[in-house]
Amino acid sequence: MQDVTVVRTAVQPPYAAHLRVYEPLAAYPEPERARWQAYAAERGPDAGEAAQPVAAAVLEEQREALAELVARTPRALPERESGRAYLRVVDGVLYVCPWATRLRSWQALEELRAGAPVALLDTALPPATRAAAEADRERWRAEHPDARPWILTSRWEVPVRWFLPFGDEDRCFVPGGAAAPGGGVPGGGVPGGEGERGGRPAALFYLVPMAQARRRVARAYRALREAVPEGELARGAERVGRWLEEFHPRSLVELDYGGLVHLLGPERLLADRSAGELEEGLRALRAGDTAEALRVHEELTVRWRRVLALRYAN
Repeated sequence: MQDVTVVRTAVQPPYAAHLRVYEPLAAYPEPERARWQAYAAERGPDAGEAAQPVAAAVLEEQREALAELVARTPRALPERESGRAYLRVVDGVLYVCPWATRLRSWQALEELRAGAPVALLDTALPPATRAAAEADRERWRAEHPDARPWILTSRWEVPVRWFLPFGDEDRCFVPGGAAAPGGGVPGGGVPGGEGERGGRPAALFYLVPMAQARRRVARAYRALREAVPEGELARGAERVGRWLEEFHPRSLVELDYGGLVHLLGPERLLADRSAGELEEGLRALRAGDTAEALRVHEELTVRWRRVLALRYAN
């Protein structure tokens, strides 16, 4: 198997956002715990500091996936797990979010089957290839009945329900900047930088402790269930809440705009306060001001639908 770490590409990460859970190192059983500890040690003492975006690691994951595609006959999913993870360090505690590439590849295949025209799907992944991947997944499921992804991905938008675990105070915007001589990055810079070709890219993410995330989602779900029990956001709150319950209670939850920063541009990134707006709408709903709550939700939904519509732009 070739060493994919030597592969380089100037492409940006795809226009996708990610919802991640980082579990504390202590949540992993041995020998997995020791492996993640060694993995973090290889990356140095500053790897995964909470104040920093994970954009470089996202690009590394993208390169590894591209290397898999160009190195062999196309197939539906990687032959083995990558054994890699995103890292965060908060107050001296190491948190780990495994890539779980094979599991996420199976999920992406399901999404592709549901949304792509059959002719296109058969051209990209012949039926025999897909059948083999599905049989492989069934065998894997039997061996890992409790497996769940640490990462959810949404292409071309951030689903409104993903903002439920966060408040505006959890927002972290890191402006882009031009590369300094010798490859460093100077302070300041212009938001929306172009990554390796033009320096550090901008990043926008939210990070919050699991206990706070669960509390916010639960409060939102109660309010939504009472006011609009069959509403899309109420159903979304239930799905997000169930997913969060799968993880260690002292985990961290992160919403990362990922490659969407290149799609939105610097002005929109600076102005975006989607989590705070949703919070305001929920406060209005709990106070009985249904009209204001609906107004906020509609504005937020329409704004992100406009972003989603860009996937059809020529």
